[in-house]
Amino acid sequence: METIHIVGAGPAGLMAAQEYALQGHPVIVYDHKAAAARKFLVAGNGGFNLSHAEPLDVFLDRYDSEQIKEIVQTFNNKDTVSWLESIGVPTFIGSSGKVFPVKGIKPIEVLQRWLLRLSQLGVDFKFGYYLSDFDSRKLTFLTVNKQIEVIYNHAVLALGGRSWPKTGSDGKWIDLFQNKGIAVTATGSANSGLELATVYSSLAGQPLKNVRLFNRYAEKYGELVFTDYGIEGNAVYHLNRAVRSQAFPQELFIDLKPSFDESRIISAFNGEKISNVLKRQLRLGPTKISLLRTLDKDVYTSPSKLAYIIKNFPLKVTGFRPVEEVISTHGGVSWDELNPNLSLKKYPAIQLCGEMLAWDAPTGGYLLQACFATGYYTARGETH
Repeated sequence: METIHIVGAGPAGLMAAQEYALQGHPVIVYDHKAAAARKFLVAGNGGFNLSHAEPLDVFLDRYDSEQIKEIVQTFNNKDTVSWLESIGVPTFIGSSGKVFPVKGIKPIEVLQRWLLRLSQLGVDFKFGYYLSDFDSRKLTFLTVNKQIEVIYNHAVLALGGRSWPKTGSDGKWIDLFQNKGIAVTATGSANSGLELATVYSSLAGQPLKNVRLFNRYAEKYGELVFTDYGIEGNAVYHLNRAVRSQAFPQELFIDLKPSFDESRIISAFNGEKISNVLKRQLRLGPTKISLLRTLDKDVYTSPSKLAYIIKNFPLKVTGFRPVEEVISTHGGVSWDELNPNLSLKKYPAIQLCGEMLAWDAPTGGYLLQACFATGYYTARGETH
């Protein structure tokens, strides 16, 4: 069997390596960092959710393109749980439906068990190899000491997006691709915090729980957190796609009491002291009350005006955070540049997978799931 040369040792590249090795191919994985899956490990610092257990039709709806939905169906959230079990990583489903390794298993242990499985399959790794060029027959790498040319018959590129460049996901491949006439759709911040015109610095680090964040195009129930620049959190990330479609500045709104309509809130005041109603009748937490106390006095002391703001607290959004610090990026190699098996039309012996493709999804396990699935699909897709 021919050797498969895989560039990029993130989750997509590792999954491609596993699946090609299972078919009996010799596999070599190259990465310009000194170790595998740096971003994979960093992602685990904030809670290592590896997928999500919701029904597949709901799960697929989280993605922004039909192509990525079709690919994720070939290796879905249930497949991820089964695969993790196969490498010695039992999982559990959290209260939010997210899939985690069982308590006590750290991200580095998940990676080590995966790398052990790859080692057992004979996968070879070469670190400190930076891909500087490629053509239809060779891959050109820069190493510490020299330039190395590798002749290939089949290669897989899993070069990542642009977020967290310190982990190796720096997007430098984009210029290389564009210089070769391969279309790359505009990339930018995704799953990003939002910068606000008015920053509630006194509330930085404090969460708003059980709220509805919305605009005219989308909504998300959940929580958000104030920061020294604006807001972040799952509800914020979920609305990124809707925010991205509009010019800045623009408005988002927070419904601080989703379970009450406006008239019920107004009736709760009934002549009582405002602070007592907010705390005892509406049971708003300290952060919500502190936010409302930033309002002008004529609004805060008027039951009708205050009720409206409780349901529609306005936030003026001025932009996304810099791409270097966001969780992921949207955009990538255009699907029009790819054959059905994810190979490049201009270079049919090279397949692509992972975040360098033009797809987007929220956090919560969907990003990793698509990386796993696209890596799997390079080796297991029906059309080769």
